[in-house]
Amino acid sequence: MAMLAELTHRCPLACPYCSNPVDLERKERELTTVQWKDIFTQAADMGVLHVHFSGGEPASRRDLEEMVEHACKAGLYTNLITSGIGLTRHRLKTLDQCGLDHIQLSLQGVDEQMADHIGGYKGGFVRKMQVAEWIAEIGFPLTLNAVMHRKNFDHLEETIDIAIKTGARRLEVATVQFHGWATKNRAALMPTRKQAKQARLTVNAARERLQGVLVIDYVPADHHSDYPKPCMGGWASTGINIAPDGSVLPCHAAQTIKGLTFEKATERALKDIWYQSAAFNAFRGFEWMQEPCRSCDLKTKDFGGCRCQAMAIAGDAAATDPVCIKSPLHETLVRQAEADATGEAEIEYRVMSV
Repeated sequence: MAMLAELTHRCPLACPYCSNPVDLERKERELTTVQWKDIFTQAADMGVLHVHFSGGEPASRRDLEEMVEHACKAGLYTNLITSGIGLTRHRLKTLDQCGLDHIQLSLQGVDEQMADHIGGYKGGFVRKMQVAEWIAEIGFPLTLNAVMHRKNFDHLEETIDIAIKTGARRLEVATVQFHGWATKNRAALMPTRKQAKQARLTVNAARERLQGVLVIDYVPADHHSDYPKPCMGGWASTGINIAPDGSVLPCHAAQTIKGLTFEKATERALKDIWYQSAAFNAFRGFEWMQEPCRSCDLKTKDFGGCRCQAMAIAGDAAATDPVCIKSPLHETLVRQAEADATGEAEIEYRVMSV
């Protein structure tokens, strides 16, 4: 139902929790405007409903407006996922004229000092708040996406306040997911168990208090849970990702799974990849599951959890997600998370030379 179009890996921010691969795609390997437009047409024809323009920073692409206009004409609901850097009032108005439906703005912190420190970009917070004003002025529906971790979880209430002040309709409280570059910063960013517990209480209270005002989505801290979340709603079930080079993926971190080959949208029809490729069929259904997942009543709810996490920790993408209390590796994961949560490591920023 939804496509994540990663137009580029280029980004002005240097966020330490970046989940993009450690080895980023260079500008010269990015798909062309024509190639992306063909992908959007194919996506609409095969039943995709939403396209999320992402990156990196999608505003780094000077052809963003042209691609948004094409996707809208193809019948896709369009969402721009952005840091705000690279957007001006004029450019936002142009995107509005092109038909852009929604904007999702990232939030690194609740004030200039915190946000600029986490994002590694001086002046980023002030710029972001200006962009939020322009978004409200033009009338775009707005979602704020706040990646939460040990350094900012204690400011969750203030994060919610910012969402209200900016006129956001939705807030994503997304606990950091340790994929890609973020794995380098586990000891700097892993939240404590206490923070994770308090976050759920804060979110639940805010949902009740702000019903009809703000919708709050909450991505919990995997490493402090007893059961995995239904990652992507199940492997290759409702989402499809296109990397900057055209690689077609069932999830953002799928390329970390050894043994799978991901085809490119420039070399095979998107519909054929979705229905017929070995990678997309690898973990559909339940036959691939090992015990205890195969006979677990929760398999129709969590779909076995995260395959990328199983690969990273168990070394086997078909293994039980170690987040699950039934996994023999659960205690290992918990011990490592507790150790990381007490770490004093310095942030290692993500920097891409172009």
